[in-house]
Amino acid sequence: MVEDKSITKWFGENLAELLGDKIQKLYKDFDKTRYVKTIKKECKELGYTKRIELHADILKELLPQPYSQAIKILIAILGEENPNEIGMFTNFYWVMPIGKFIEKYGLKDFDESMKAIEEVTKRNTGEYAIRPFLREYPQKTIKIMQSWARSSNFHLRRLAAEGSRPKLPWATKLDVYVDNPKPVFEILETLIEDDVKFVQKSVANNLTDYLKVNKPATVEFIKKFSNSNNKDTQWIIKYATRKIKI
Repeated sequence: MVEDKSITKWFGENLAELLGDKIQKLYKDFDKTRYVKTIKKECKELGYTKRIELHADILKELLPQPYSQAIKILIAILGEENPNEIGMFTNFYWVMPIGKFIEKYGLKDFDESMKAIEEVTKRNTGEYAIRPFLREYPQKTIKIMQSWARSSNFHLRRLAAEGSRPKLPWATKLDVYVDNPKPVFEILETLIEDDVKFVQKSVANNLTDYLKVNKPATVEFIKKFSNSNNKDTQWIIKYATRKIKI
């Protein structure tokens, strides 16, 4: 039999075992047996993205209400932060159902969810979880992301750029700022000289997206920095425009 080496296998009953153990240490009433059995039964025909959503849905059933109590437990199991630019989808892959939990069930609890997304992204990523909040609360969410862009934590700076991309892969299109990208461009301007490659790529990819959805405004933004002497800025511009002539 050929061994299944796909990413899908990471998100089955083995992940339920892992998360169940972590949760039970903090919440003794958590029904780990039911969690594992349900995931094992229902995940067989699902791809990995649907498996992540399944985990979030079953956690919603088994964790206490209200949402604020449940998310407190989930954030408490996260442990140490990821100190590296890599590892978010390997060492911290198991955090992904928590991000999905926030994305699906946290929209009415803005403050708790913003704090939770901050913690998730320091290990894995909050780039998907943040998008419903950008649609529902475009002004106050983008203000928080603008503050993340000034953070000393490079994971939060990266989230500010990555989460506000209009054409983020594996996510629905974010149309909120397409006609008036100024709030997003404020984030990108703050990060235009960032010296962390992890952040630089997100800034560049955001600009590439905007060249596709609002080219005139994006070309104007890029030209502001085209003569910069900063090597990081020049790398960002070169990477952003590598496939699109301006």
